[in-house]
Amino acid sequence: MAPDQRGHGDSDRAADYSREGYLADLEALMDHLGLDRAALLGHSLGAINAYQFAARHPERVTALVNGEGCAELGLDGSNPLAFVLNLPEGTRPSRQAFVAQMGPFAPFLESAVRGRPDGTWGLRFHPKDIYESEDQVHGDHWADWTGSACPALLIRGAEGGVLSAEQAAQMAARRPGTRLVELGTDHFLYANDPVGTRTRSGTSLPRHSHGPQPFRPPPMDHDAAPPADEAVGQ
Repeated sequence: MAPDQRGHGDSDRAADYSREGYLADLEALMDHLGLDRAALLGHSLGAINAYQFAARHPERVTALVNGEGCAELGLDGSNPLAFVLNLPEGTRPSRQAFVAQMGPFAPFLESAVRGRPDGTWGLRFHPKDIYESEDQVHGDHWADWTGSACPALLIRGAEGGVLSAEQAAQMAARRPGTRLVELGTDHFLYANDPVGTRTRSGTSLPRHSHGPQPFRPPPMDHDAAPPADEAVGQ
């Protein structure tokens, strides 16, 4: 199960992008699916959502796969997604017309342009919302990262990832039951090394002596859903 986060993908715009809002969404999804417990796999923002949820609801999380989700970030007050505020908002009468106004961003965000029910075209997200979401995920989250005891796999992009080698090593050392692996790619693990990400996620999760078996991720095919008790991906 791979849900869109609030304000992302095809999900509706939300009233806020607080930590509490994202975690409430995850709890509501699990309740809706009838999942008492699940393994959580997340990337970046989704990884932080996953381990924060595990810290608050340890009885509901059997395992974690954290792809590039930092335990602390943005403490200097900077926002790496500030560039999205320069993206065009609103709509245009055609896809081509909207893409044309995106300038240098077009090659990277053309796939995010969607048709609207009224026949116009625009981004499938609101730039200001994405900026706000990034701003609110910043902080010191060490207490949350170390606040659960289920088996965890931490995956770092060793060639330009957001998670530094030093912080990744500290995350593995300070949280028992955590295994750290590195892939020769950047922050976007699933896009730029899908085979490595899937292989590592399926075979490298540490075991508790009396805990669950390693998590096997769902197929990369988004049309194929895993069994309802298997995993919730972020």
